[in-house]
Amino acid sequence: MDDHADQPLTVAEIAAAAHVTVRALQYAFRRHLGTTPLAYLRRTRLAHAHRDLQAADPLGGATVADIAARWGFAHPGRFAALYRDAYGTSPSHTLHS
Repeated sequence: MDDHADQPLTVAEIAAAAHVTVRALQYAFRRHLGTTPLAYLRRTRLAHAHRDLQAADPLGGATVADIAARWGFAHPGRFAALYRDAYGTSPSHTLHS
């Protein structure tokens, strides 16, 4: 999942790649990570977006919307809310820091 976080993934595709059923995948994530596969994927994507925001140059044209979209977040407002929950600051603040 980490290697393909920038691609659209479904639970069924993740389960198939792991050679397990969807139910087995969900059970394993709950048992071992305390989360669902899609919540884990969302956290992974947020972490990648966070690193990109830290490394990006806003003067060079980097935008929060572009970085969010690169990591599968199509709705900037939802991305900003998820980002703030995870990192305690806005993505635009991270980009401009």
